[in-house]
Amino acid sequence: MSQTTILILSVDEAHLLERSLPAAVAQNGADVVVVDNACTDRTATLCEEHGARRVALRERATYAAAINAGLAATDAPAVLLLNADCVLEPGFLDAARPPLDEPGVGSVAPLILRATGMEPEQRLDVVDAAGMTIDRRRKNSLVGHGEPRAAHTQRREAFGGDGACVLYRREALNAVAVGSEVFDEDMALWASDADVAWRVRNAGWRCIFEPAAVAWHVRFYSPGNRALLAPEHRRLQFRNRLLMLAKNETARGLARNAPFILGYEVLALGHALLRERTLLRGYADAARLLGAARSRRHARPPR
Repeated sequence: MSQTTILILSVDEAHLLERSLPAAVAQNGADVVVVDNACTDRTATLCEEHGARRVALRERATYAAAINAGLAATDAPAVLLLNADCVLEPGFLDAARPPLDEPGVGSVAPLILRATGMEPEQRLDVVDAAGMTIDRRRKNSLVGHGEPRAAHTQRREAFGGDGACVLYRREALNAVAVGSEVFDEDMALWASDADVAWRVRNAGWRCIFEPAAVAWHVRFYSPGNRALLAPEHRRLQFRNRLLMLAKNETARGLARNAPFILGYEVLALGHALLRERTLLRGYADAARLLGAARSRRHARPPR
């Protein structure tokens, strides 16, 4: 599968693209496309300088809507979703693409390592994400976050890949698209990558963790600094987990995990009542969007 689009979103992130864009353009067989999310900085200039195609949005869109616009503007059989704050190692695509040729593989989760900044000397030998997982409570989390690189050297099956850097087979994304939406635009941002990974998995596609494909990521959010998020973002996280659960949980999964899911929900409600009452509005928001979420349950299995 030699044709691969690298899709990078810029939200006035030219200062990050100065490092991540050249590394993407240097990948073998890559068609680099930058989604310019109504940027007012040097994003357009950098695209021109490095020969990247630009998809220019006239008005600022949510993460999900901007990525959907980029997907609609491209047609390569494989697409790497890449954050502007994520730098690919030389040979990344050469290592990441081969698993997509295996039967039933719809995505590849690379080894994402942590960095404190965009410069080479700011890179750490510590894992940022070795894939993502959904636990029995139906909370999504990063595999290996904070662990030493040496602990994640073997290729293996994974639930899915973190949205900062994940390679998808186009056919797998098309299988879960609802009209023009691959990413659920009602979710806007938080957990939308986990939602796509779950839907792709429900459609019958596998994910492979490939440690030979390495990228470096400056992560601005982790559970440890959740308190720094604005209340509306914490409420969006709270709401989106409920939507993801309503959309993707199977009868078998619910039967097996109901005690864990219900136990977590009781604790979450108690937390909202006692410590973060702004989260309570998330229940009403989820109820309002529940019908649309349930309508996105369809998926086409791999041929």
